[in-house]
Amino acid sequence: MSELYAARRGRLRDRCAAAGSGAALVSRPANVRYLAGGAPPGAVLLLGPSTGEADVLICPGTPTADPADGRPDEQLRIMVLPAPGGDAVVAAARTAAAAGAESLAVEENHLTVARHRALGSVAPRLRLGDLAGAVEQLRIVKDEEEIASMRIAAEITDQALGELLESILVGRTERHLALELERRLVDHGADGTAFPTSVATGPNSGLGRHRPSDRRVEEGDFLSVCLGANYRGYRCEIGRTFVIGTTPAEWQIELYDVVFAAQRAGREALVPGAEYREVDRAARHVLAAAGHGEAVAPRTGHGVGLEIEEDPQLAPAAMGKLDACVPVTVEPGVHLPGRGGVRIDDTLVVRPEADGGPELLTITTKELLAL
Repeated sequence: MSELYAARRGRLRDRCAAAGSGAALVSRPANVRYLAGGAPPGAVLLLGPSTGEADVLICPGTPTADPADGRPDEQLRIMVLPAPGGDAVVAAARTAAAAGAESLAVEENHLTVARHRALGSVAPRLRLGDLAGAVEQLRIVKDEEEIASMRIAAEITDQALGELLESILVGRTERHLALELERRLVDHGADGTAFPTSVATGPNSGLGRHRPSDRRVEEGDFLSVCLGANYRGYRCEIGRTFVIGTTPAEWQIELYDVVFAAQRAGREALVPGAEYREVDRAARHVLAAAGHGEAVAPRTGHGVGLEIEEDPQLAPAAMGKLDACVPVTVEPGVHLPGRGGVRIDDTLVVRPEADGGPELLTITTKELLAL
Protein backbone atom coordinates (compact mmCIF):
# COMPACT_ATOMS: atom_id res chain seq x y z
CA MET A 1 0.00 0.00 0.00
CA SER A 2 2.92 2.40 0.63
CA GLU A 3 3.78 2.28 -3.07
CA LEU A 4 0.17 3.16 -3.91
CA TYR A 5 0.14 6.26 -1.72
CA ALA A 6 3.60 7.28 -2.90
CA ALA A 7 2.41 7.05 -6.51
CA ARG A 8 -0.60 9.25 -5.72
CA ARG A 9 1.62 11.85 -4.07
CA GLY A 10 3.96 11.65 -7.04
CA ARG A 11 1.15 12.50 -9.45
CA LEU A 12 0.16 15.50 -7.36
CA ARG A 13 3.79 16.58 -7.09
CA ASP A 14 4.10 16.47 -10.87
CA ARG A 15 1.01 18.67 -11.25
CA CYS A 16 2.37 21.17 -8.75
CA ALA A 17 5.74 21.29 -10.49
CA ALA A 18 4.03 21.91 -13.84
CA ALA A 19 2.14 24.81 -12.25
CA GLY A 20 5.33 26.28 -10.77
CA SER A 21 4.80 25.30 -7.13
CA GLY A 22 7.67 23.69 -5.26
CA ALA A 23 5.60 22.34 -2.38
CA ALA A 24 1.95 21.58 -1.61
CA LEU A 25 -0.14 21.72 1.55
CA VAL A 26 -3.19 19.42 1.61
CA SER A 27 -5.67 20.15 4.40
CA ARG A 28 -9.03 18.76 3.28
CA PRO A 29 -9.50 15.54 5.31
CA ALA A 30 -10.63 13.32 2.41
CA ASN A 31 -7.68 14.50 0.31
CA VAL A 32 -5.24 13.91 3.17
CA ARG A 33 -6.54 10.36 3.56
CA TYR A 34 -6.33 9.71 -0.19
CA LEU A 35 -2.66 10.73 -0.30
CA ALA A 36 -1.50 9.63 3.15
CA GLY A 37 -3.58 6.53 3.88
CA GLY A 38 -4.86 8.04 7.11
CA ALA A 39 -6.24 11.37 8.23
CA PRO A 40 -6.13 11.88 12.02
CA PRO A 41 -8.41 14.76 13.10
CA GLY A 42 -6.88 18.11 12.17
CA ALA A 43 -3.92 16.57 10.30
CA VAL A 44 -2.47 18.10 7.13
CA LEU A 45 -0.04 16.74 4.55
CA LEU A 46 3.00 18.69 3.37
CA LEU A 47 4.50 17.57 0.07
CA GLY A 48 7.96 18.79 -0.89
CA PRO A 49 9.37 19.14 -4.39
CA SER A 50 10.97 15.68 -4.24
CA THR A 51 10.13 12.30 -2.76
CA GLY A 52 11.32 10.98 0.58
CA GLU A 53 11.39 12.81 3.87
CA ALA A 54 9.95 15.98 2.32
CA ASP A 55 6.49 14.42 2.69
CA VAL A 56 5.29 15.11 6.23
CA LEU A 57 1.99 14.34 7.96
CA ILE A 58 1.54 17.04 10.59
CA CYS A 59 -0.86 16.22 13.41
CA PRO A 60 -2.22 18.40 16.25
CA GLY A 61 -2.08 15.36 18.52
CA THR A 62 -0.75 11.81 18.58
CA PRO A 63 -2.60 9.71 15.94
CA THR A 64 -4.87 7.04 17.40
CA ALA A 65 -5.61 3.54 16.15
CA ASP A 66 -9.20 4.45 15.26
CA PRO A 67 -9.92 2.55 12.01
CA ALA A 68 -12.28 5.33 10.94
CA ASP A 69 -9.23 7.60 10.55
CA GLY A 70 -7.25 5.11 8.47
CA ARG A 71 -3.61 4.15 8.91
CA PRO A 72 -0.95 6.64 7.77
CA ASP A 73 1.54 5.45 5.17
CA GLU A 74 4.73 4.21 6.84
CA GLN A 75 6.85 6.12 4.32
CA LEU A 76 5.62 9.44 5.68
CA ARG A 77 7.37 11.38 8.39
CA ILE A 78 4.91 12.06 11.23
CA MET A 79 5.22 15.39 13.02
CA VAL A 80 3.14 15.82 16.17
CA LEU A 81 2.73 19.40 17.35
CA PRO A 82 4.12 19.93 20.87
CA ALA A 83 1.39 22.31 22.03
CA PRO A 84 -2.21 21.03 22.33
CA GLY A 85 -4.56 22.89 20.04
CA GLY A 86 -1.82 23.96 17.65
CA ASP A 87 -2.70 24.67 14.01
CA ALA A 88 -1.16 22.07 11.69
CA VAL A 89 -1.63 24.38 8.68
CA VAL A 90 0.50 27.09 10.28
CA ALA A 91 3.10 24.53 11.34
CA ALA A 92 3.26 23.23 7.76
CA ALA A 93 3.94 26.73 6.41
CA ARG A 94 6.77 27.17 8.90
CA THR A 95 8.20 23.77 7.96
CA ALA A 96 8.06 24.52 4.24
CA ALA A 97 9.74 27.90 4.69
CA ALA A 98 12.45 26.42 6.92
CA ALA A 99 13.14 23.79 4.24
CA GLY A 100 13.80 26.55 1.71
CA ALA A 101 10.57 26.34 -0.29
CA GLU A 102 9.82 29.52 -2.23
CA SER A 103 6.22 28.65 -3.13
CA LEU A 104 3.43 26.62 -1.56
CA ALA A 105 0.21 25.46 -3.23
CA VAL A 106 -2.68 25.28 -0.74
CA GLU A 107 -6.33 24.26 -0.87
CA GLU A 108 -7.74 27.78 -0.79
CA ASN A 109 -11.34 26.57 -0.87
CA HIS A 110 -10.74 24.69 2.39
CA LEU A 111 -8.85 27.36 4.34
CA THR A 112 -10.60 30.06 6.32
CA VAL A 113 -9.59 33.68 5.80
CA ALA A 114 -7.99 33.66 9.26
CA ARG A 115 -5.83 30.63 8.46
CA HIS A 116 -4.81 32.10 5.12
CA ARG A 117 -3.69 35.28 6.86
CA ALA A 118 -1.80 33.21 9.42
CA LEU A 119 0.15 31.52 6.62
CA GLY A 120 1.29 34.89 5.32
CA SER A 121 2.21 35.99 8.82
CA VAL A 122 4.45 33.03 9.74
CA ALA A 123 6.04 32.67 6.30
CA PRO A 124 5.87 36.09 4.60
CA ARG A 125 8.39 35.17 1.88
CA LEU A 126 6.49 32.05 0.87
CA ARG A 127 4.56 32.58 -2.37
CA LEU A 128 1.11 31.02 -1.99
CA GLY A 129 -0.76 29.39 -4.86
CA ASP A 130 -3.99 27.39 -5.17
CA LEU A 131 -4.25 23.62 -5.69
CA ALA A 132 -7.67 24.36 -7.23
CA GLY A 133 -9.19 20.90 -6.89
CA ALA A 134 -6.13 19.02 -8.17
CA VAL A 135 -6.49 16.24 -5.61
CA GLU A 136 -10.24 15.91 -6.21
CA GLN A 137 -9.52 15.40 -9.91
CA LEU A 138 -7.04 12.63 -9.10
CA ARG A 139 -9.67 10.96 -6.93
CA ILE A 140 -12.37 10.67 -9.62
CA VAL A 141 -11.05 7.44 -11.16
CA LYS A 142 -10.76 4.75 -8.49
CA ASP A 143 -8.32 1.85 -8.34
CA GLU A 144 -9.56 -1.68 -7.68
CA GLU A 145 -8.56 -1.48 -4.01
CA GLU A 146 -10.85 1.52 -3.55
CA ILE A 147 -13.67 -0.16 -5.45
CA ALA A 148 -13.28 -3.27 -3.29
CA SER A 149 -13.87 -1.18 -0.16
CA MET A 150 -16.93 0.40 -1.75
CA ARG A 151 -18.22 -3.04 -2.70
CA ILE A 152 -18.01 -4.13 0.94
CA ALA A 153 -19.73 -0.91 2.05
CA ALA A 154 -22.56 -1.73 -0.37
CA GLU A 155 -22.85 -5.31 0.90
CA ILE A 156 -23.15 -4.02 4.47
CA THR A 157 -25.79 -1.51 3.41
CA ASP A 158 -27.83 -4.08 1.50
CA GLN A 159 -27.71 -6.43 4.49
CA ALA A 160 -28.88 -3.75 6.95
CA LEU A 161 -31.75 -2.66 4.70
CA GLY A 162 -32.79 -6.25 3.97
CA GLU A 163 -33.06 -7.07 7.67
CA LEU A 164 -35.17 -4.01 8.37
CA LEU A 165 -37.62 -4.97 5.63
CA GLU A 166 -38.24 -8.28 7.36
CA SER A 167 -39.39 -6.60 10.58
CA ILE A 168 -42.73 -5.11 11.59
CA LEU A 169 -42.85 -1.49 10.46
CA VAL A 170 -46.41 -0.23 11.10
CA GLY A 171 -46.58 2.03 14.15
CA ARG A 172 -42.85 2.75 14.36
CA THR A 173 -41.51 6.27 13.91
CA GLU A 174 -39.26 7.46 11.10
CA ARG A 175 -36.64 8.39 13.68
CA HIS A 176 -36.72 4.91 15.22
CA LEU A 177 -36.29 3.24 11.83
CA ALA A 178 -33.37 5.50 10.92
CA LEU A 179 -31.58 4.76 14.19
CA GLU A 180 -32.13 1.04 13.74
CA LEU A 181 -30.70 1.13 10.22
CA GLU A 182 -27.61 2.97 11.43
CA ARG A 183 -27.11 0.48 14.25
CA ARG A 184 -27.39 -2.42 11.82
CA LEU A 185 -24.76 -0.85 9.56
CA VAL A 186 -22.27 -0.80 12.43
CA ASP A 187 -23.29 -4.29 13.58
CA HIS A 188 -22.39 -5.63 10.13
CA GLY A 189 -18.94 -4.06 10.05
CA ALA A 190 -19.32 -0.45 8.93
CA ASP A 191 -17.04 2.17 10.48
CA GLY A 192 -20.10 4.41 10.55
CA THR A 193 -22.71 5.87 8.27
CA ALA A 194 -21.82 7.39 4.92
CA PHE A 195 -24.28 10.24 5.59
CA PRO A 196 -27.32 10.87 7.84
CA THR A 197 -29.93 8.21 7.11
CA SER A 198 -33.17 9.44 5.58
CA VAL A 199 -36.50 7.75 6.32
CA ALA A 200 -39.67 9.36 5.00
CA THR A 201 -43.22 8.00 5.23
CA GLY A 202 -46.55 8.99 3.71
CA PRO A 203 -46.68 12.68 2.76
CA ASN A 204 -43.14 13.17 4.11
CA SER A 205 -41.84 11.07 1.21
CA GLY A 206 -42.99 13.91 -1.04
CA LEU A 207 -40.46 16.32 0.47
CA GLY A 208 -37.14 14.93 -0.80
CA ARG A 209 -34.10 14.63 1.53
CA HIS A 210 -36.51 14.53 4.45
CA ARG A 211 -34.93 14.24 7.89
CA PRO A 212 -36.59 11.55 10.05
CA SER A 213 -39.37 12.81 12.31
CA ASP A 214 -41.65 11.32 14.95
CA ARG A 215 -44.33 10.50 12.38
CA ARG A 216 -45.43 6.88 12.70
CA VAL A 217 -45.66 4.47 9.79
CA GLU A 218 -49.24 3.86 8.63
CA GLU A 219 -50.77 1.33 6.28
CA GLY A 220 -50.83 2.52 2.69
CA ASP A 221 -47.83 4.83 3.18
CA PHE A 222 -44.97 5.15 0.80
CA LEU A 223 -41.80 4.37 2.79
CA SER A 224 -38.75 6.02 1.22
CA VAL A 225 -35.33 5.13 2.67
CA CYS A 226 -31.86 6.41 1.77
CA LEU A 227 -28.76 5.16 3.59
CA GLY A 228 -25.17 4.08 3.16
CA ALA A 229 -22.23 2.56 5.00
CA ASN A 230 -18.72 3.95 5.49
CA TYR A 231 -16.10 1.21 5.23
CA ARG A 232 -12.39 2.08 5.51
CA GLY A 233 -13.28 5.60 4.51
CA TYR A 234 -15.19 4.63 1.37
CA ARG A 235 -18.90 5.15 1.05
CA CYS A 236 -21.92 4.01 -0.88
CA GLU A 237 -25.52 5.12 -1.23
CA ILE A 238 -28.78 3.28 -1.76
CA GLY A 239 -32.33 4.59 -1.94
CA ARG A 240 -35.49 2.49 -2.12
CA THR A 241 -39.23 3.12 -1.90
CA PHE A 242 -41.83 0.64 -0.66
CA VAL A 243 -45.53 0.58 0.23
CA ILE A 244 -46.60 -0.33 3.73
CA GLY A 245 -49.07 -3.07 4.61
CA THR A 246 -51.39 -3.15 1.62
CA THR A 247 -51.62 -3.46 -2.12
CA PRO A 248 -50.20 -0.28 -3.72
CA ALA A 249 -52.73 2.23 -5.01
CA GLU A 250 -52.88 2.84 -8.74
CA TRP A 251 -51.22 6.27 -8.47
CA GLN A 252 -48.40 4.76 -6.41
CA ILE A 253 -47.76 2.07 -9.04
CA GLU A 254 -47.76 4.62 -11.87
CA LEU A 255 -45.38 6.96 -10.07
CA TYR A 256 -43.07 4.13 -9.11
CA ASP A 257 -42.98 2.70 -12.63
CA VAL A 258 -41.94 6.00 -14.20
CA VAL A 259 -39.15 6.58 -11.66
CA PHE A 260 -37.98 3.00 -12.13
CA ALA A 261 -37.85 3.53 -15.90
CA ALA A 262 -35.89 6.76 -15.44
CA GLN A 263 -33.40 5.10 -13.12
CA ARG A 264 -32.91 2.22 -15.55
CA ALA A 265 -32.29 4.68 -18.39
CA GLY A 266 -29.65 6.47 -16.31
CA ARG A 267 -27.93 3.21 -15.41
CA GLU A 268 -27.86 2.05 -19.02
CA ALA A 269 -26.23 5.35 -20.07
CA LEU A 270 -23.20 4.73 -17.83
CA VAL A 271 -20.52 3.88 -20.39
CA PRO A 272 -16.95 5.16 -20.65
CA GLY A 273 -16.95 8.27 -22.81
CA ALA A 274 -20.54 9.25 -22.07
CA GLU A 275 -21.00 12.92 -21.26
CA TYR A 276 -22.11 13.65 -17.71
CA ARG A 277 -25.08 15.69 -18.92
CA GLU A 278 -26.14 12.94 -21.33
CA VAL A 279 -26.47 10.48 -18.45
CA ASP A 280 -28.57 13.03 -16.59
CA ARG A 281 -30.62 13.67 -19.72
CA ALA A 282 -31.36 9.96 -20.19
CA ALA A 283 -33.01 9.75 -16.76
CA ARG A 284 -34.53 13.23 -16.79
CA HIS A 285 -36.19 12.76 -20.20
CA VAL A 286 -38.26 9.82 -18.95
CA LEU A 287 -39.61 11.82 -16.02
CA ALA A 288 -40.28 14.92 -18.11
CA ALA A 289 -42.14 12.89 -20.74
CA ALA A 290 -44.43 11.60 -17.98
CA GLY A 291 -45.22 15.16 -16.86
CA HIS A 292 -42.89 15.27 -13.85
CA GLY A 293 -40.16 17.52 -15.25
CA GLU A 294 -40.74 20.23 -12.63
CA ALA A 295 -40.47 17.74 -9.76
CA VAL A 296 -36.99 16.43 -10.68
CA ALA A 297 -33.97 17.43 -8.57
CA PRO A 298 -31.21 19.60 -10.10
CA ARG A 299 -29.10 16.47 -10.67
CA THR A 300 -29.84 12.78 -11.07
CA GLY A 301 -26.53 11.44 -9.75
CA HIS A 302 -23.01 12.20 -8.60
CA GLY A 303 -19.64 10.67 -7.89
CA VAL A 304 -18.97 8.88 -4.61
CA GLY A 305 -15.89 7.56 -2.81
CA LEU A 306 -14.09 8.97 0.23
CA GLU A 307 -16.93 11.51 0.33
CA ILE A 308 -20.56 10.81 -0.35
CA GLU A 309 -20.74 13.62 -2.89
CA GLU A 310 -17.81 13.91 -5.26
CA ASP A 311 -17.25 14.78 -8.89
CA PRO A 312 -18.55 14.05 -11.42
CA GLN A 313 -21.96 15.66 -11.20
CA LEU A 314 -24.69 14.14 -13.39
CA ALA A 315 -26.61 17.34 -14.11
CA PRO A 316 -27.93 19.23 -17.16
CA ALA A 317 -25.04 21.73 -17.32
CA ALA A 318 -22.23 19.40 -16.20
CA MET A 319 -19.17 19.32 -18.47
CA GLY A 320 -16.97 16.27 -18.94
CA LYS A 321 -17.07 12.61 -19.88
CA LEU A 322 -17.12 9.45 -17.81
CA ASP A 323 -14.05 7.25 -17.49
CA ALA A 324 -13.97 3.58 -16.58
CA CYS A 325 -13.67 2.83 -12.85
CA VAL A 326 -15.62 5.92 -11.80
CA PRO A 327 -18.23 5.14 -9.10
CA VAL A 328 -21.42 7.19 -9.34
CA THR A 329 -24.94 7.20 -8.01
CA VAL A 330 -27.99 7.16 -10.25
CA GLU A 331 -30.82 8.56 -8.17
CA PRO A 332 -33.79 10.09 -10.01
CA GLY A 333 -36.88 10.75 -7.95
CA VAL A 334 -40.24 12.45 -8.08
CA HIS A 335 -41.55 14.13 -4.95
CA LEU A 336 -45.15 15.40 -4.80
CA PRO A 337 -45.52 17.67 -1.75
CA GLY A 338 -48.39 16.71 0.50
CA ARG A 339 -48.95 13.40 -1.24
CA GLY A 340 -45.81 11.27 -1.48
CA GLY A 341 -42.83 10.49 -3.59
CA VAL A 342 -40.54 7.84 -5.04
CA ARG A 343 -36.76 7.72 -5.14
CA ILE A 344 -34.65 4.86 -6.46
CA ASP A 345 -30.92 5.22 -5.88
CA ASP A 346 -28.01 2.89 -6.67
CA THR A 347 -24.24 3.09 -6.51
CA LEU A 348 -22.52 1.75 -9.63
CA VAL A 349 -19.03 1.65 -11.14
CA VAL A 350 -18.59 2.62 -14.78
CA ARG A 351 -17.19 -0.34 -16.73
CA PRO A 352 -16.67 -0.97 -20.46
CA GLU A 353 -19.16 -3.15 -22.31
CA ALA A 354 -16.38 -5.71 -22.75
CA ASP A 355 -16.31 -6.07 -18.94
CA GLY A 356 -20.07 -6.42 -18.67
CA GLY A 357 -21.08 -2.77 -18.50
CA PRO A 358 -21.75 -0.80 -15.31
CA GLU A 359 -21.14 -2.76 -12.10
CA LEU A 360 -24.07 -2.51 -9.72
CA LEU A 361 -22.82 -2.38 -6.12
CA THR A 362 -26.17 -1.99 -4.31
CA ILE A 363 -28.36 -4.97 -5.17
CA THR A 364 -31.43 -4.74 -2.89
CA THR A 365 -34.49 -5.40 -5.03
CA LYS A 366 -36.06 -2.51 -6.89
CA GLU A 367 -39.42 -4.25 -7.08
CA LEU A 368 -42.28 -2.24 -5.53
CA LEU A 369 -42.83 -4.35 -2.44
CA ALA A 370 -45.80 -4.14 -0.06
CA LEU A 371 -44.22 -4.63 3.38
